[in-house]
Amino acid sequence: MIYEEIKKANIQAMRDKDAVSRSFYSVLLNKIKLEEIRKREKGEEIADADISSILQKTIKELADEKEGYEKVGNQAEVENITAQISLAEKYLPKQMSDEEIKAEILSLEDRSVPSVMKHFKANFAGKCDMRKVQEVLKGL
Repeated sequence: MIYEEIKKANIQAMRDKDAVSRSFYSVLLNKIKLEEIRKREKGEEIADADISSILQKTIKELADEKEGYEKVGNQAEVENITAQISLAEKYLPKQMSDEEIKAEILSLEDRSVPSVMKHFKANFAGKCDMRKVQEVLKGL
């Protein structure tokens, strides 16, 4: 499970006294814990797909933050955030390519937008960006 790998990496970052990795893992573990609590309230377990979703959101947040630091010229923070993004990307499953998404859409009987989005969300959560699925679907 991804969660266990992240906890081990956090411990290793503490041992290595790696402040950048340590701060990233702390924030990420807090986000995962919050999601785990939300799931438990509903009587559900947290899954790797949920953690992948958290990772994707975190990467988007970091990219926005990085853009802000680039605008003000704070190169040290840009490098820290770039390192954090690469740490997060290690835990994401391999993303589907446009061709794989197109092939999957073409294999479906009902190619309406709601049906396709529902299919991808149910079967490929965390393995593809839903915006990319929508773009490929519009291109057909």
